[in-house]
Amino acid sequence: MKKIQFLFVALSVAVLASGCGKKEESSATAPGGTAPAKKLKLAFVSNNAANFWSFARAGCDAAAKELGDVDVDFRITQDGSSAVQRQIMDDLVAKGVDGIAVSVNDPDNQTEFLNKIAAQTLLVCCDSDAALSKRVAYIGTDNEAAGEEAGKMIKECLPNGGKIMLFVGHSDSQNAMERSGGIKKALEGSNIQIIDTRTDDTDAVRAQKNAEDTLVKYPDIGCLVGLWNYNGPAILNAVRGAGKTGAVKIVCFDDEADTLAGIASGDIYGTVVQNPFEFGRQSVTRMEKYLKGDKTQLSGKMFIPTRDIKKDNVVAYQAEVKKILGN
Repeated sequence: MKKIQFLFVALSVAVLASGCGKKEESSATAPGGTAPAKKLKLAFVSNNAANFWSFARAGCDAAAKELGDVDVDFRITQDGSSAVQRQIMDDLVAKGVDGIAVSVNDPDNQTEFLNKIAAQTLLVCCDSDAALSKRVAYIGTDNEAAGEEAGKMIKECLPNGGKIMLFVGHSDSQNAMERSGGIKKALEGSNIQIIDTRTDDTDAVRAQKNAEDTLVKYPDIGCLVGLWNYNGPAILNAVRGAGKTGAVKIVCFDDEADTLAGIASGDIYGTVVQNPFEFGRQSVTRMEKYLKGDKTQLSGKMFIPTRDIKKDNVVAYQAEVKKILGN
């Protein structure tokens, strides 16, 4: 009898333990008894380490927060080189990311590599395109149209014509080619002459030296034009150092703090600002929806509008920038 009672107690304990186990298991599952959905792993890769990418990172973070089902690995290409960018993307693919948005450094020489990446994960170009690659879509600025906007500013600040010099990190980057092409198109038929384009390999010190050298070599230069975000502050420092503020006009791209301050002080005529916050937000949001079956989210070229910032609207824009960056 005692043996029977012992077996009954042991069986009861086993049943209770089994019931607790099932309860714990069910608490770890999603409604309906299915396993919780696995988060998508997405990545964003910059083409340099400029402050410009702080806005894109904020956009990626905002999208991840809104969606709730993605993790975003934001990578900075510290030295702005194609080799480092390739290493970053190889590492991301090895880690099994579901999608990558990248601002391509050298589209002509990276196409084969990008095709290899596209065969392994969803690939989107952002900010700088590689149109001949197998990327699914481009998200960013219509850079030729943005160049035309800069060209209009140049004509405004040089109504009687003059000589100008362009400055950029890499002249063979797609966005640089398109922006310079847009400027040339806008200046057709004017008395404004583009002397040349100076490159700096995304080195801000070298960018300033290029501007300084130009001011010495061409004392009659009328306007210096910066195509990438750090070029504006570099040019501004050179012009101020040479004591030529006001005499030499400055037109540039993007919204570095020093660029906006230079516009407010009247030392920079104007800048064409992109919307890198939306680059990040749209890339993450659209990749997530595409990977979940909505193929309409990514196709061809998807342009995000630019804005012209000059002295009459710079203060309001500076307030917008502070809000985006949370400061």
